[in-house]
Amino acid sequence: QIHLVESGGRSVRSGGSLRLSCAASIDSYRYPTYCLAWFRRAPGKEREGVASIDSDDQTTHAESVKGRFTISQDKAARMLYLQMNKLEPEDTAMYYCAAAPGHCADPEHVGKPSDYFDWGQGTQVTVSS
Repeated sequence: QIHLVESGGRSVRSGGSLRLSCAASIDSYRYPTYCLAWFRRAPGKEREGVASIDSDDQTTHAESVKGRFTISQDKAARMLYLQMNKLEPEDTAMYYCAAAPGHCADPEHVGKPSDYFDWGQGTQVTVSS
């Protein structure tokens, strides 16, 4: 099991920026390959994949955030990040990081929630107009 803890969510004005962090307790010996992702769930909506990155630093971003959000990781620090720029009210949601062993199931898309086995508790992002 990979333990995940998100942080960095807060309220921000439209057009602003935030960086979310996720501490990921990945044992590189036990998990030589892995997939990490950010999902979000807005009120009344299903969980939506935002971006993913694997142990080879291959990344994928959802169309709705391309050009605004960037996923990255610091392997030495075992940290996952989501840099969010040009935030819009539609980005308001609880943001979760997720993990799965092996490379990401779909290199072209973030994938489904069922593709991931471990989840953090979430961090709230609220964007006001």
